[in-house]
Amino acid sequence: MTRDRTKGSFKGADWNDRLSTATNAKRAVLEKFKAGNAPDDPAVVERRAARMAASIAREARIAERNAARAARAAEVEAARVIEEAKLEVEKRAQEAENARLAEEERLAAAAREVEEAVKAEELKAKQKAARDLRYAKRKGRS
Repeated sequence: MTRDRTKGSFKGADWNDRLSTATNAKRAVLEKFKAGNAPDDPAVVERRAARMAASIAREARIAERNAARAARAAEVEAARVIEEAKLEVEKRAQEAENARLAEEERLAAAAREVEEAVKAEELKAKQKAARDLRYAKRKGRS
């Protein structure tokens, strides 16, 4: 079985042309790359300025968001402090009201005790007067 070597293979001139074309293309890409990286190239300067402007704008937005977060946090903290103060005032007012009611109850109990003591003394006095009257009547009969 013999192999046909001419089928599918390149002729010398065609192969060399393809190699030189590939080499020239690589060289062109390399030169374009080297030329594009010049720091004073207007396109490079413009892209750098655009990136710098975008970076500055991004940092400004971040700073603005951070300031807004800080402001919201301060508002929340202020609201929390106000709410705590309000609860403390309400608590103290309730304690004062409870103390006032307890004092009123104590005074009312003391007044009831005094009133009961007065009634008890009046009852004793009436009972003694009735007893003395009975005794006087008995003495007056005999």
